[in-house]
Amino acid sequence: MTSKRLHNKVALVTGSTLGIGKAIVRRFAAEGARVVFNSHRDDAAAAALRAELGDKALFVAADVADADAVNEMVERAAAHFGPVDVLVNNAGVDMFDDPLALTPEQWQRCFAIDLEGAWHCCRAVLPGMLAKGAGSIVNIASVHGHKIIPGCFPYPVAKHALIGLTRSLGIEYAARGVRVNSISPGLIRSERVQAWLDSLPAADAQRQVDLLPCKRVGEPDEVAYTALFLASDEARFINATDILIDGGRSQLYHE
Repeated sequence: MTSKRLHNKVALVTGSTLGIGKAIVRRFAAEGARVVFNSHRDDAAAAALRAELGDKALFVAADVADADAVNEMVERAAAHFGPVDVLVNNAGVDMFDDPLALTPEQWQRCFAIDLEGAWHCCRAVLPGMLAKGAGSIVNIASVHGHKIIPGCFPYPVAKHALIGLTRSLGIEYAARGVRVNSISPGLIRSERVQAWLDSLPAADAQRQVDLLPCKRVGEPDEVAYTALFLASDEARFINATDILIDGGRSQLYHE
């Protein structure tokens, strides 16, 4: 059952042909939104979601690290459905390495997608939102933006910065009707995470589950429901805020 909480709203969700992004696109479409979904490539995953959603959605292939490509994507969204009411910045790339082993190119690519890509999208949709005096931006950050795990550099740096961008923009435009919030997922059973768990010895995979207070891995739809809430008018007094979705894991002092 759905309540059409995003009835007639236009939503743009980046990095959304798999995992959390795909769950958000499906949930938004079910709740009445006209959804523009995105990936940096038009592949089988994009084709499958396009076939599933039909005229409820528009797919645009664009690399969010390219500001011109992002501007063109937002223009296509407006031409097809109308100005963007909701932006979800989900596109991201994992970059985990030893700090001194990291190449300059890896550093630049991590920030180009995980931070600058979100800013490119915000910058592209903000003029339309400000003109209407309404809009919601939801940035998908990470538990890595709150806690540091050795060997994961520079991903936590980018996610800390993304939460900072969220708070800064949220305060900057609060009086003009635009809300900017973020979500910080922990271990969520995306295709990538499931492949990683499957690659571990059974005991090690179980240990990852046992570390979580709730003793289970999160599901993409659980993040999608939070994105839906933040995107909807129900959250109209929530701004410049980050919501952790990690089953309580980040609150534990011990391993």
